[in-house]
Formats: sequence, C-alpha cells, structure tokens
Amino acid sequence: MQKKTQILLWMVIAMIISYLPWYNFSAVLKSISAEFHLTSSDTGLIIAAFQAGYVMVVIFTGWLADRIGPKRVVLYATLLTGIFSTAFVFVAHNLTTVLIMRMLTGCATGAIYVPGMSLILNWYTPKESGKALGAYTGAATAASAGGYFVASPIAASYGWRAGMLWTSLPVFIAFFIILCLVDEKPSGKQAIESIPISNITSEMPEEIKRGKSGPAIITTGYMGHMWELYAFWGWLGPFMVANEIASGVSASAAVKWGGLMAACIVLVGAPSVFLMGLLADKIGRTKAIILSSTCSLAAEFFFGSLIGKSRVAVILLGIWIGFWVVSDSAIYKAGLTDMVSPKKRSTALSFQSAIGYSMTIIAPIVFGKVLQFYNDSTDPTAMQFWAPAFIMLGLGALLAPISALILRKIPQAKLMAGGKL
Repeated sequence: MQKKTQILLWMVIAMIISYLPWYNFSAVLKSISAEFHLTSSDTGLIIAAFQAGYVMVVIFTGWLADRIGPKRVVLYATLLTGIFSTAFVFVAHNLTTVLIMRMLTGCATGAIYVPGMSLILNWYTPKESGKALGAYTGAATAASAGGYFVASPIAASYGWRAGMLWTSLPVFIAFFIILCLVDEKPSGKQAIESIPISNITSEMPEEIKRGKSGPAIITTGYMGHMWELYAFWGWLGPFMVANEIASGVSASAAVKWGGLMAACIVLVGAPSVFLMGLLADKIGRTKAIILSSTCSLAAEFFFGSLIGKSRVAVILLGIWIGFWVVSDSAIYKAGLTDMVSPKKRSTALSFQSAIGYSMTIIAPIVFGKVLQFYNDSTDPTAMQFWAPAFIMLGLGALLAPISALILRKIPQAKLMAGGKL
C-alpha cells in the first residue's frame, strides 16, 4: 500500500471517530428536551450554537495550519473535542449550559476538518484531489450517522447521558491515531512523486491566474449547499422520531427506531461523497455540483408532507435525499483548491468553510421558527406539520446549482480538474 493511501486511511478512521459527537445531541434530543423543557426554537438555537462555534474558529485554524502545519492543529483540536463532548454529560443541566457546552464542542470540531483536508492535499495531486477529499468528507458523514447509531439505542435503554458518553470517549482514540500514525507531508522520493503541483498554466493570462471571481462563485454555491445540508441533518432525527410517534409507536421506541432510521439516511451519504468526488475528477466540478444539488433539493419540497402517511415513503425519500444532499460537499473544496495557490490553501479553505457554515447557523434557527409557527406543540417530536420547513431548505439550496451554472462561464473555472467544467 502506498504511503499516501495509508495516510488517507488513517485520516478517514480518525475523522469517523472524532466527529461522532457532532450529532449525538440530535440523536438524544427527545430525552434532553423532556428533561430540560426545550421548545423547537430552543433546539434550533442549540444546533445553531454548535455551528457558531465551528465558524468562530475555522478561519483562524486555517490560517494557523498554513503557518505551523495542519497536523498539530488537527491533533489538539481532536483532543479538545473529546474533552468538551465528554464534559457535556456532567455539566449540562439547563438551556444555558447546554448552549455553552455545545458551542465549545463546535469550536473544537471546527479546527479538525479544514486542516485535515490540507494535510491530505499535501499527499495528492489536483487530479486526485476530488476522490481524496471525497473519502475524507465521506468519513465525516459516516461519523454523523454513527452518532445516531450509537447514541440513540443506548439513550433509549440507559438514558441520554450514556448515549452521549459513548459517542464522546472514542474521540480520544482518534487523538492517538493522529499522534502516532499520521505524517504531515511526504519526504524524499515520496515528496517528488506526491506533492501537488500548481494547476495554473503559463498560457493563461495573469489576471485569470490571480482572479478571485472563481473562488467567490464556488463559495456562493457552497452557501446554498450548507443551508440545506446541516439543517436537514440536524432536524432529521427529531423528524424521524415525530414520524414514528405519528405512526402510533411509543415514545421510547420512537426514539430508538427514529434515531436508527435517521442514522441510515445520513449513512448512505458517506459513499456518495467519495463517488461524486471521483466522478467530478472525470466529468468536471460544475457538472457534478448541478447533478447532486438538483437531485437533493427537489426532494425537499415533498419530504415534510409525508409525515405520518407512509413510513416506507418517508424512509425511501429520506434515503434519496441522504444520498444526494452531501454528495457534492468535497467538490466545492476541490474546486476551490484548484483555483488558489497551494501556499494559501488552508486559509482559502477556512474562509470558504466559515462562509458556508454561517448558513448552518441561520438555517436550523429558521427551520425551528417555521416549524413552531405551523404547529401548536412545543415538543418538536410531537409536531405534525413539517412541509413548510423542508420547503424552506429546498429554496435556499437553489443557490448551489445556480452558482455552478454561472461558474461555467468564468475563464478561471478551467483551472478545475485539469480544465473539465
């Protein structure tokens, strides 16, 4: 096995473990909501607080990774993620403490993803970056599903604290994987063979090489993508639990089976990110973005209206959205790095992530407000009218394919994937 493949494999394993706390809160929401008397607006605020923590640190950590190296940043961020997520179990006792601890966990996880991508790109050429980043982003998706898979059944049997604890303690294993098994960049012969070269050719005009329109447009599309993705993931667990309750299932069984179904829906996105990253390397970044984003957002207009009508229909359409909604995540990263200098790669990625993740602060709150407006209950899992909230996600996601269509007309876009649009 090539050294770069080994590095990618260890980074994928570390990502799966270190991101388990991302959705462990959503997985046990029914129990936490009942204990602390949280409304749907409170839930949206808590989800947004986690995303706000991410955004608060992501720009700084990208800049820091360009100066001290990405491995060091990823290493200590992973350690802090384990500490804060574990501490949540013992510290949280009301809305305020839940908000603070989730924000701190968001801050820690916010320093993992972007420096991790930069570390991987030290080993892969631009023509391979789509599949490499796709594998890494797919690992983050698998971790999100893992949070539901592990936390939901444990919480149903032993309480929400046990569910969150067993999705937090494994993070310390990821810390030791990065510490002992991951090298920051190639050396010697490997460096000659593996270090990415610039994708900017001497034939292109200087103003195109240094232009900012391409990165700005692909980041705009990323905003639409993130508006849909994280609000969908964050609210999927409560929605699936609500669907089980609407189907006549008891509350405890609904938490267990609703969480497991949500995990399956999120998990189907893990291979899709790798597959679409690989496809984007072959057919072009913008074509892949248009395909993925259109397939997911169209289904959002129908998903919420299915609650309580047909469990099979909810699951099947949920799986469809789950596959497509995350599939283009790595493409925005690969396209951006194709258009910027390798020396500024982490900084550029951090700016894109911060701008994109700012949508994940707003969207969950808006989703919760819309949900509250159309329902009388304060318990999200008891609500019956979800369609307007999911339609709101689809409308915001239109920004992704529209931006990709505009990007196809920008000369700088030819820098992506060896000139494939």
